[in-house]
Amino acid sequence: MYTVIGATKSRAFRVMWMLEEMGEDYIQIDAGPRSEEAKKYNALGKIPALVDGEDVLTDSVAIMTYLGDKHGKLTAPAGTPARARQDAMTFWLIDEFDAILWAAAKHSFVLPEEKRVPAVKDVLKEEFTRSADVLADRLEGPFLMGDQMTHADILAVHCINWSIGAGFPRVNDRLGEWAKSMRERDAFKAAQAKQPG
Repeated sequence: MYTVIGATKSRAFRVMWMLEEMGEDYIQIDAGPRSEEAKKYNALGKIPALVDGEDVLTDSVAIMTYLGDKHGKLTAPAGTPARARQDAMTFWLIDEFDAILWAAAKHSFVLPEEKRVPAVKDVLKEEFTRSADVLADRLEGPFLMGDQMTHADILAVHCINWSIGAGFPRVNDRLGEWAKSMRERDAFKAAQAKQPG
């Protein structure tokens, strides 16, 4: 059984949703960033972390990649062109979605107040909207990579949800409807309803 360290309303949700999709058992420890509990698993206090036996893994995307490879689910096989395309999508999402949202969060509440530049958030919102339009144009099937769901879908939907909570403009209708359909998945709902262990 796996242990996921991190609050549901954090990047830990990506890992929880993936575990639910794969049908893998896990417990969740509801730890916030930089909390004493989080620091037990990551000296910097960053979340999420995943405990797998004696190993502690960090970074949500690294954890999802590990889980996909380990179980042969929600990923294209390593060393294939399909995997290279999936990795390209994942890295693009990190750069064009996740990084933009994280920069906005830093200038909203993470950085000390005297280091925040609130005006940068308007530019970040414009960049996110542009990226969302690009992603909508790349949708070729029910999932980002076509007919097979991958962890890239989880990453994209989590970022879209994060953008809503952060007060970013709505994504375009095509992407919004796709994200809504993903949120209707049983595994998504199960991860949302999970009670920390």
